[in-house]
Amino acid sequence: MSSYLISGVAGSIGARTAELLLEEGHRVIGVDNLNDAYDVRMKEYRLRRLQRHPAFRFHRLDISERAQVLGDTSPIEKEEIAAVIHLAARAGVRASVENPWIFLETNLIGTLNMLEWARQHGVPKFIFASTSSIYGSNPPLPTPEDASSDRPLQPYAASKKGAEALCHSYHYLYGLDVTILRYFTVYGPAGRPDLAMFRFCQWIHEGRPVRVNGDGEQSRGFTYVDDIAHGTILALKPLGYEIINLGGHEVITINALIRLFEEVIGQRAQVIYGPPNPADMLTNWADVSKARRLLGWEPRVSLREGVERLVEWYRQERSWAREILTV
Repeated sequence: MSSYLISGVAGSIGARTAELLLEEGHRVIGVDNLNDAYDVRMKEYRLRRLQRHPAFRFHRLDISERAQVLGDTSPIEKEEIAAVIHLAARAGVRASVENPWIFLETNLIGTLNMLEWARQHGVPKFIFASTSSIYGSNPPLPTPEDASSDRPLQPYAASKKGAEALCHSYHYLYGLDVTILRYFTVYGPAGRPDLAMFRFCQWIHEGRPVRVNGDGEQSRGFTYVDDIAHGTILALKPLGYEIINLGGHEVITINALIRLFEEVIGQRAQVIYGPPNPADMLTNWADVSKARRLLGWEPRVSLREGVERLVEWYRQERSWAREILTV
């Protein structure tokens, strides 16, 4: 049995990763500031599920505040930690254009604070959650890890690129074993309500207009959250310093995704098209051959199965999930 520190534990990936580790018999210390980047009721729901486990401990703190992480009064236990799984971040390409400062504070300063915490406490392994957005416009498809990431399109991707550089510096200076995971468009039950999957599910169920940026022919390689969580846990092995893509094996256009939701839900969508957002990538599609080689990882949940699981969850939780803000 090992102890793991997970930042961003109330996020969709953090909560599912914590659940899987707890099911394996490990201890999890979770930290999160429960910010209002999206409807906090979703984070509170995930956190309540985790708090049923006796081996889970939670601390509410802001990783961008140095004193809260590294100060003498920091609440984080100073026990032996097998790894820091650093998933806390301000996410969202469009939101980062509106307020880039908070993205830099959380994603850069917060990452520095977590790296320093790991160094000071002799933690041997550090996992950092990065993003496919780092590849910018017109990457090769499917996109390998050595594709250019030097021209991010928005502050969100730029902040993740800077955090990756910080991770490498701590590996170089202090020998910290670092694995950077570049996630590709994650979805699932209790997923982020500011992303297309939850929005489409809610909007179609409730008969609300389905708003689409652009013509809907942009595409994504969606990745089910369980696949992402399993890959994150596999990456706990010693690797030195590696950057690894974790992404879905099925790419679909937004228009085709809406049709899939219509089939699964059994209702027609009222689609309204608007102007494209310049912060959005036109497509993403992960080359996961490195994850296969180094981690033995493959995405297992098909897109249709994942959408069916999301719809089933929504119907079970509809009494409150219908009220989650998706604007």
